[in-house]
Amino acid sequence: MVGILSLKLLPLVAGYVFAGVSYPTIPTDLTTPFQQRLAVYGPDAVSVGWNTFQQLKQSCVLYGLSESNLDTKACSSSSTTYDPSRTWSNVAILTGLTPGTTYYYKIESTNSTVGHFLSPRAPGDKTAFSMDVIIDLGVYGKDGFTSKSSKKDTIPVIEPELNHTTIGRLAKTVDDYELVIHPGDFAYADDWYLKFANLLDGKEAYESIIEQFYDQLAPIAGRKLYMASPGNHEADCSEIPYLNGLCPKGQNNFTEFMHRYEKTMPQSFVSSSSNPTAQTLAQKARTLSNPPFWYSFEYGMAHVVMIDTETDFPKAPSGKDGSAKLNGGPFGSPNQQIEFLEADLASVDRTVTPWVVVAGHRPWYSTGKSSNICGPCQEAFEGLFYKYGVDLGVFGHVHNSQRFAPVVNGTADPNGMTDPKAPMYIVAGGPGNVEGLSSVGSKPAYTEFAYADDYSYSTLRFLDKQHLQVDFVRSSTGEILDSSTLYKKHATDFVKQ
Repeated sequence: MVGILSLKLLPLVAGYVFAGVSYPTIPTDLTTPFQQRLAVYGPDAVSVGWNTFQQLKQSCVLYGLSESNLDTKACSSSSTTYDPSRTWSNVAILTGLTPGTTYYYKIESTNSTVGHFLSPRAPGDKTAFSMDVIIDLGVYGKDGFTSKSSKKDTIPVIEPELNHTTIGRLAKTVDDYELVIHPGDFAYADDWYLKFANLLDGKEAYESIIEQFYDQLAPIAGRKLYMASPGNHEADCSEIPYLNGLCPKGQNNFTEFMHRYEKTMPQSFVSSSSNPTAQTLAQKARTLSNPPFWYSFEYGMAHVVMIDTETDFPKAPSGKDGSAKLNGGPFGSPNQQIEFLEADLASVDRTVTPWVVVAGHRPWYSTGKSSNICGPCQEAFEGLFYKYGVDLGVFGHVHNSQRFAPVVNGTADPNGMTDPKAPMYIVAGGPGNVEGLSSVGSKPAYTEFAYADDYSYSTLRFLDKQHLQVDFVRSSTGEILDSSTLYKKHATDFVKQ
């Protein structure tokens, strides 16, 4: 939160011209790709998103099975921007991919290089894999806010000042995970006012932070499939509601987030099940999905659902008249997100994807003060989590790492980590941002682990159809702070409790 002194200064400085914003340099070739980002787009498809300093008539990517033979080309006419962004968001969809295979790709430009990625594992593939969880991640380094397959992959090249941060750890451990989920809070551009020099021009400070952050994230997001959904810091140009009247339209109501991710995140998949009811429900969920806000995807033995804890349910915190006063959304018809979630969870065939993970931003189980808890989120979602046997709930918003025993309605499941009916919950909000870490504070009786001494994140290891290992990693050292294994029989094809 901003200090009282800063609040008093804001009206005095708002009208002055600002010359201190630290923007990345614009290249001579305005088609040069920046801020690359990959995502699962379908069982055999990957989206490639990137930004340029001019609008493109055609956004094209060459790809293939070797660096020297990029024999397939994908293009789109999508190249969009908003006021006052300096860049355009572009996307191309790579299709016809063989699952679990290394592909090479090159964004078409006179100034681009060849990158590579592992294509999505097919739904039902029971090969063990790991997925990193990164939430509440802000700008790093000297200009930022925070402190400083069996074939071995090459470590991404990152800025030297990132070496001891979460982004640096993601680079060093590039062989350890296949994809990343990031349910909310990117960059923290809406916290521009916390850096004193930025008080003179929030509009420009917001955009410079956005550019710096996504440039810093690109070595990871342009290498690994990186799945996004919104948090409160995507809602507006400022967390302070009365400042949002100073924002250009493009910095309100999740606009930057939508331009960046709307055409790169997938609609929910068609069903891989042979069950006709599951196929019908999955098609309903696909129709109701609304990426990048709520959607699902499948990867190997996991069915992953990304939800929006900010808008589009009763009393949503960042929604119209919500407690955060950010006046966001709605982005769907009444009850669309809830109807999507129920249809989607009911469609999951555990013989295909035994593990069901749902990820959102605001938690309803957390240590510390009561304001960490999202009561409306719990009312909207927890009943569906339990009814359809969600295995793991992943959240952030509170800036530390937490793990809870399986729990429902505030009561720990008597089976603990051995075939519980209730979901296991984690909070993975500790990767680092301008607001710093949140103290652990009070601990509910079902708390198993809580850590706020240093930046950290989580790794989910899908070992087999009955064992899911959840690790918490200290970003600066790579040490495992906590490790637990959830055992589920997954004996029922379609769970309904």
